[in-house]
Amino acid sequence: MRALEMAIAWRYLRSRRGSRLLSLSSVISIAGVVVGVSALIIVMGVMSGLQYYLRERILVGSPDVRVLPYGDDMRLRDWQPVLEQVRRAPGVERAAPFVQTQALVRNLRGYPTGAQVVGLPPASDGEVTAIRQQAILGEFAFRREGVDLPGVVLGRLLASKLNAFPGDTVVLYGVGTQDINASTGMLIPGYDSLVVTGLFETGLYDYDDGWAYVSLEAAQRFSGFGEDVTGIEVKTADRNAAPAVADTLRATLTAPVRAISWQEHNRSFFQALSLEKLGMGFILLLIFVVAAFNIVSTLTMVVSDKAREIGILRAMGLSAKAVRRVFLWQGVVIGAVGTLGGLVLGISLAWLLEAKQLIALDPSVYPIDHLPVRLDIPDIVLIVGVSFVVSTLATLYPAGQAARLYPVEAIRHE
Repeated sequence: MRALEMAIAWRYLRSRRGSRLLSLSSVISIAGVVVGVSALIIVMGVMSGLQYYLRERILVGSPDVRVLPYGDDMRLRDWQPVLEQVRRAPGVERAAPFVQTQALVRNLRGYPTGAQVVGLPPASDGEVTAIRQQAILGEFAFRREGVDLPGVVLGRLLASKLNAFPGDTVVLYGVGTQDINASTGMLIPGYDSLVVTGLFETGLYDYDDGWAYVSLEAAQRFSGFGEDVTGIEVKTADRNAAPAVADTLRATLTAPVRAISWQEHNRSFFQALSLEKLGMGFILLLIFVVAAFNIVSTLTMVVSDKAREIGILRAMGLSAKAVRRVFLWQGVVIGAVGTLGGLVLGISLAWLLEAKQLIALDPSVYPIDHLPVRLDIPDIVLIVGVSFVVSTLATLYPAGQAARLYPVEAIRHE
């Protein structure tokens, strides 16, 4: 019986006069599903690609977890025991102290600009972030051979503003070592002369335009921290497990500190991206609705056109349930073929967009030079499932109409 129902359904999908080709209405219905699936795959892939790329760019200079003190002075005192506790925590791969402070940096010609100054321990202590791998000129080192001054590594855009390159000298001004003028009573900011040892580029404007890296000792001296640090940077074994590691650190550390994962630190930004992805997905879901109405109208016309044949089949003993399944099979075929076609088309176009970088972006405006695409298996499975379910549900109304036809009235149908 099922074979008979499928044979009838296939016949109703084809053109008249014994053609083996699908009817125009069936092709249009399938094309609607193909367009909906492929468009949703591409858009979701682009949004996932943006999230992944920006996350990787942000985490170039940002650790998976930060351990920071409570209080207004933002200074972690007696941090060595805390560091040892952090390193022993489950899920922690590496940990190191850091100092971060704001400063005014100028070149010897007197041009000043603001910067975030970060002090890092030697590379031999283990790298927590990948910032050292982003050097594009000179070396990511804090000493230059033959020069007694401490070294500094500048972001590419910051160096361009200062017209400073490896070997040049810059001056940092900050409040950490400020002094009081004896005659005027005014505060005089402390300063430190440093030699540029290298330039780095991450691809993110904030880092490249306003960050400078120095040794941990130089940052402690410049900020006036003495032996103290700003906090501890942590690299986890699994970046996605950073929130769980942060929870573990909060529960196990005895010092008055707080642990912040990279997700929590950038929560607003990634929530905005997720909301945009959800919004775009919802808008494109309307294409499925249009495709569903297309299927409904197509099968309704088939029911009206084949009413006489349906009446004859009912008179020959075909049950109402079997008639309903005939049109359900039609919807399943339209949904399956359209979903498969959209899946192939969407994945192919997404691969071309990423592999050939077909859509170029201006790197001076955007933090990327092309539109990235990243296909996530859960997204694809969800799109395929929604497409198939919507296509199947769209057949319920016309299938019910066909099943309710009375044989005598259907045979008399003109």
